[in-house]
Amino acid sequence: MSAWIRMIPLLEATGLLKTLYDKVTTPHGTVDNVMRAHSLRPHTMDGHVVLYRSVLHNPDNTLPFWFLEVVASYVSISNRCTYSLTHHWANASRLIADPVRAARVREALDATRPELAFEGKERALLDYARKLTVAVGDMVRADIDALHAAGCDDGEILEVNQVCAYFNYSNRLLNGLGVTTEGDVIGYYKAPHED
Repeated sequence: MSAWIRMIPLLEATGLLKTLYDKVTTPHGTVDNVMRAHSLRPHTMDGHVVLYRSVLHNPDNTLPFWFLEVVASYVSISNRCTYSLTHHWANASRLIADPVRAARVREALDATRPELAFEGKERALLDYARKLTVAVGDMVRADIDALHAAGCDDGEILEVNQVCAYFNYSNRLLNGLGVTTEGDVIGYYKAPHED
């Protein structure tokens, strides 16, 4: 069982659900369970995929994609969301493209000590994402001031804010419905040299 609620199989989808399944089909020809979890209310899937693509896959983002995947992974570690962590750490690790560095990053994130693998604005942004995830009610202006002092511009802060906010939403969807990776294909991004 890949969720605690019923998910409509691809072959049974009709109407809007079929259209949306077509829209979210991975390069492997599958639909990940994170999207299938919306199948009883397809309109929520539509909003989900638009938000996901806008915060993580928009070419107008300026922070490196590997780092945004690291932020996604750190939020998912903080929320103990195995589903998102499995998918997005596979992507981050592949995009880091250095197994030793990737292992060091993962160890730092698991230990909640990003300073073991990051410095400067990357470390500051990870600290911000962690606090925004686990202590949102404690956020203060000084948190943004610290990011500015570390060299972050407002656009970079917004990018991390949005990735963090999206993954908090997604982690709650996944953990709250017991969604697993059963049947998903993990990490489907092309290598940099592939067309």
